Amino acid sequence: MQNKRLTTILGGRVAYRQRVVDDELDDLIQQLPAIALEGARGVGKTSTAERRARTVYRLDDPAHRVVAEADPSLVLAGKGPLLVDEWQRVPSVWDAVRRSVDRDSSPGRFLLTGSAGPKVPPTHSGAGRIASLRMRPLSLLERGMGEPVVSLKRLMSGSPDSIEGTTAARLADYVHEIVCSGFPGIRPLSGRALRVQLDGYLRSIIDVDLPEQGLTVRRPQLLERWLAAYAAATATTASFEAIRDAATGGQAEKPARATTIPYRETLERLWIADPVPAWTPSRNRLSRLGQPPKHHLVDPALAVRMLGLDEDALLRGETAGETMRPDGALLGRLFESLVTQSLRVYAQSAECQVRHFRLHGGRREVDLIVERGDQRVLAIEVKLGGAVGAEDVRHLLWLRAQLGDDLVGALVVYTGAHAFRRPDGIYVVPAAMLGP
Repeated sequence: MQNKRLTTILGGRVAYRQRVVDDELDDLIQQLPAIALEGARGVGKTSTAERRARTVYRLDDPAHRVVAEADPSLVLAGKGPLLVDEWQRVPSVWDAVRRSVDRDSSPGRFLLTGSAGPKVPPTHSGAGRIASLRMRPLSLLERGMGEPVVSLKRLMSGSPDSIEGTTAARLADYVHEIVCSGFPGIRPLSGRALRVQLDGYLRSIIDVDLPEQGLTVRRPQLLERWLAAYAAATATTASFEAIRDAATGGQAEKPARATTIPYRETLERLWIADPVPAWTPSRNRLSRLGQPPKHHLVDPALAVRMLGLDEDALLRGETAGETMRPDGALLGRLFESLVTQSLRVYAQSAECQVRHFRLHGGRREVDLIVERGDQRVLAIEVKLGGAVGAEDVRHLLWLRAQLGDDLVGALVVYTGAHAFRRPDGIYVVPAAMLGP
């Protein structure tokens, strides 16, 4: 159930989709001299930045890169806003922008886009001169899946609008969204073309992106198995030792920790691995907090392809083969990853952070915690299913009792049809009806 207006293809190109980050960028560009739009390759950074730029330098173009390498100041001479695309290919450009901002801090001068941290970082972080803004794949709102009648920003204010309404979205629609990807240039495809494009994206990470980051992949098959094991651990706090063991199956000889740690670090630098950190409240004495992050990839469609699954397999409840053997909750975890991806887009717009909560041993846990600047939080459980019962809200009710006024609200995001408020005060909202 896609919004046709958003998936129109013009002249062989996908029409631009309005993004939540557009409003953020329009607000910041009026006050800040330089903004770096960061995120994984293919999320739409260049298209979004180009709509505001009067001059564009593409450093993945050899002709532009030669000029930038010879004298970075030459690429900064055009009319602003001036876009430097893929700036990390010539890190000295970052320093040149910083120095230029030191001389003239007029707003709206520079836009930089980058799909990775540079192998050799700039000499200066850019703090105070270059603001960073994260861009992720399309949220459910941006995909045109439904009307966002429930606003995260309003929920975070503690005074939400009326929680009511109905959506036509059903489980099969969410499974489709998990599989078809939030990358704007990929999601209009279907069937084999979609699978080939996603496979090519993953192949490019291994063959091109990782080596460009200085990671020598001596055993590509081991990396592929590690990626599949990481995908199978989506939305869990599995240890990296457990992921490594899953990647090597029953083999007695395991790769050294020093071999697998760079995989994770480099994938995070490429914005492909997008873990959700643990929430550690500073004003409340909740003991025995667990600290590991929840594992997520930037787009759950990548996890699906790494595991060799498709829509039919997910709906049938098939697992990912003999190597990883995930439990029957794999689809539920992928749905949580889809919701998390969208929620992070909305939370950034509201100037909030997304975390997760878990006591050691998993005795108490809440899927997602949205925290605002004053450390008050919204607690969220994600449920794959069309009904919400007492078991689904017990951790939310427990956390509310612990936090008191520091909890602005609690909700369950699910695959059902109706938005409503339960008698115990917990909100229940279909994923397609949640927006910024």
